[in-house]
Amino acid sequence: MQLLIVEDDHAVARALIDAVSAAGHQAEHVSRGADALLKHHNAQMILLDLGLPDMDGLEVLRKLRQISEVPVVILSARNDERSVVRGLRQGADDFLVKPIGLAVLLARIDAVARRAKVQSNDNGGVLIAGGLRVDTGKHEAILNGRHLQLTAKEFELLALLAQHDGAVVSREQILDRLWGDAFVAVSRSLDVHLTGLRSKLAAPGMIVNVRGVGYRLETPSP
Repeated sequence: MQLLIVEDDHAVARALIDAVSAAGHQAEHVSRGADALLKHHNAQMILLDLGLPDMDGLEVLRKLRQISEVPVVILSARNDERSVVRGLRQGADDFLVKPIGLAVLLARIDAVARRAKVQSNDNGGVLIAGGLRVDTGKHEAILNGRHLQLTAKEFELLALLAQHDGAVVSREQILDRLWGDAFVAVSRSLDVHLTGLRSKLAAPGMIVNVRGVGYRLETPSP
């Protein structure tokens, strides 16, 4: 399993890396919350400290939950009930108080992985939604028998919306997936690509703007 360790104490981080590596996992280490938000994409689980130098770990967790369902295990010296409750309510899968035995940590990691059914990401396959067919392997999109000539970003945007056919995809989720950072002001680029995609779909109302939230794909029947 690929782990992302978010810990500002390099000695602690080194011990964690050694422990999870010995158990057969792979690990990447960052010491800042902002870096965690940039590098979460390939992680199958995140070990998150709360005392980070640039932002509180609970704020990192809150932002992660806007864009990702990756399992998060909090490792913190905070043992007050309020911190534990806030962490779990904001979407942490487990909350462990430091110091913690490495054997216990590995057992908790395995338990969270089983609950979350962690699997390797697979971007291949064909998405079918109504009259829309998106083949991510061939990079091909067909709407009611008509091949769509899309740019790379337009194709990625359409595929993302098709994956969530009928459900709202937030702007933050789109920015995170297509540009790698949900919290950088590149939303103007998103607007431009949305306009281009809508024009090429030539299907008014197919991409619905849910004000203040994001976008929803409503696919016509074939």
